Amino acid sequence: MHTPPKDAAARRAVAPVICYPVEALPQPDLTLLRTARKRMVKTDEVLIPARQARCFNAKAGQFFRISCPDGPQVGDLNIWNANNLAERFYSGKTRALHGTHLSTGCRMWSSFPNLRPLATITHDTLDWYGIDEFGGSVHDVIGTRCDPYTNNLLSGGQYHHCCHSNLTRALAEETGMALAEAEQHVHDVLNVFMCTGFTRDTGQYFMKASPVRQGDFLEFFAEVDVLGALSACPGGDCGSEHSSDTAQCHPLLVEVFTLESGALKGWVPPVPNGYDRSHGAGG
Repeated sequence: MHTPPKDAAARRAVAPVICYPVEALPQPDLTLLRTARKRMVKTDEVLIPARQARCFNAKAGQFFRISCPDGPQVGDLNIWNANNLAERFYSGKTRALHGTHLSTGCRMWSSFPNLRPLATITHDTLDWYGIDEFGGSVHDVIGTRCDPYTNNLLSGGQYHHCCHSNLTRALAEETGMALAEAEQHVHDVLNVFMCTGFTRDTGQYFMKASPVRQGDFLEFFAEVDVLGALSACPGGDCGSEHSSDTAQCHPLLVEVFTLESGALKGWVPPVPNGYDRSHGAGG
C-alpha cells in the first residue's frame, strides 16, 4: 500500500454530493393508490414452489403482491413490459435514483430508451426494518441473482436451480422460447425480502437471514402491462448460503388484484422517456 499523502485527511473529508437529486423526479400519487387499493379484489394468484420460479401477469392499473405464506423465504424478481420484452427492469438506474434498497414509494424503472416506471411499490410490511447495525437492509437492488456461471467459477460443477436458471426456465415455459433465447431476457433483479449490505472494512456484498415472516408482503402497482417472473431462491432466507440443496426453503405467493371501476380516476400510465435519441449527432 502506498504512503498516504500529506493531505490525505483533507481529501477524505470532502463532503459527498448526491449523484441524482430526485426533487424533479415524477412522483407517484400514493394518496390515490392507497385509496384505490381499498377497492381491489383478488383475481389471480401464482404459487412459486421452493427452489423454483414461475411467471405471472398484471395489467396496467392492477396491483400485485408478493407474500411469504410459510417460512422465511427470499425471492428474485424480474419484470418486463408484457408487450415488449426489450423493455425490462433496470436495477442499476433504479438503485441510482432510489438507493440500494427499495420500499414504499420507490419505483421500478425500465431500461433505455424508455426509462419509465414499470411498477411502484405501494405497501411494504418490512418497512420497519430500516438499516441495521451492520449496514443491512431489505429488498435490495445491489445483488444480481445467484447464477450457475458464478457458482461454476467459485465452486465448480453444474447447479441448475439457482435463480438465474429458475427465471430462464420460467420465462421459456411462459413464452415458448428456447432456453437460450429466454436467457437473454433474464436480468438483474429486485431481491425481495433479502437482507443485504456492504461490509465496512472490505466493501464486500453480504447477506444475512431475512427478517421476513409468514404473512409479510411487498405490494406493487402495475404502471404498464407487466410480465413478471419470481424465483424462490434456493438459499431460503439467505442466512447461510445461496445456490444450496441443503438450505431450508419455502414457497412464495404472487397475488394479482383488480380495482373497481373508477378507482383510479385521474391516473395516467407513464409514457416513454422524452429524450430525442439524437445523441448529439450532426450538432
